[in-house]
Amino acid sequence: MAKRDFYEVLGVPKGSDEAALKSAYRKLAMQFHPDRNPGNIEAEHKFKEISEAYDCLKDAQKRAAYDRFGHAAFQNGGGRGPQGFGPEFTSSMSDIFEDIFGDFMGARTGGGRGPSGGQSRLRGSDLRYNLEISLEEAFAGRTVEIDVPTLVTCHSCEGSGAKPGTGMSTCRHCNGHGKVRAAQGFFTIERTCPICQGRGQMMDQPCTDCGGQGRKQENRTLSVDVPKGIEDGTRIRLAEEGEAGLRGGPAGDLYIFVSVKPHDLFHRDGADLYARVPIAMTTAALGGEFEVPTLDAARARVKVAPGTQPGQRVRLKGKGMPILRTKDFGDLYVQLDVETPQNLSKRQRELLEEFEQASTKENSPTSDGFFAKLKSLFDN
Repeated sequence: MAKRDFYEVLGVPKGSDEAALKSAYRKLAMQFHPDRNPGNIEAEHKFKEISEAYDCLKDAQKRAAYDRFGHAAFQNGGGRGPQGFGPEFTSSMSDIFEDIFGDFMGARTGGGRGPSGGQSRLRGSDLRYNLEISLEEAFAGRTVEIDVPTLVTCHSCEGSGAKPGTGMSTCRHCNGHGKVRAAQGFFTIERTCPICQGRGQMMDQPCTDCGGQGRKQENRTLSVDVPKGIEDGTRIRLAEEGEAGLRGGPAGDLYIFVSVKPHDLFHRDGADLYARVPIAMTTAALGGEFEVPTLDAARARVKVAPGTQPGQRVRLKGKGMPILRTKDFGDLYVQLDVETPQNLSKRQRELLEEFEQASTKENSPTSDGFFAKLKSLFDN
């Protein structure tokens, strides 16, 4: 029986690239694998056929020969195909197995790989530190010293985990490869050596200070620069200031989460500040001025225009918070809350009554207009 064209077997055009070949082979291999089709002779034949086709076309030299001479290029001892399950078949299956299951074989562990390909140096964990500052500190910026309990590199063994003066020996379980293999059907599964954890070597004696971990618990004092204008909820990252890695692995990062305490006078919205200031009714009617403190330890003068209404705001330009990483500042908005007099004396009441009798519509245009509308509604 004549062999089918290899491109036809994989269902790809002749000019397909390596990625298209691998994708096609992956689909077909998963579909016709003998483990998925027990006792199905036809599926087993197709599985061998697509394996032979892929083994040829994935190799640049074999593919060039096949494109020129067809199947005749491999006749008379020109190569041993997958019918005998030789090295080429094992190679192609290794490629596709790596492609399908690679994520589950150490790619998600987060550590570096040693010379043998095994897991050798595990990265340390990231740490979080909550820092609370005042609004004044957020305005001016400051350098804060913090104490962080963490795992640091062991000074006795310098992170190796081995007792000083002792050496390392080859792991007998994996013979120094850092990984072991186990056959399952047509597949050969490769995993990190459970004895040496992928290092390929075993320490003769573990360090007595860290128990062979290469790190130990310790409190560290760090300086943190809090920039001017920092906002509540900002995260500051200190690279490689987290936990030390296992047996000399890279350290994790330290994340500082900044929270700003509420202020007695000011409310912050971005770079702008807001303050509510009560003023006397006479000040609102006649006008005046007063001073408010600012976050730069100075004072700002607020002018009240005659006839100021409750809730009106006065804007003080550039008296707000610094804008992060710039030289600009936000604004300060002072809301004027007009306070109605209480506990009036007899004389004060008489004066207010005289004022009311002398008042005209021009003195209270808003209220007079509002009640005029109400009256027209009632009349209608």
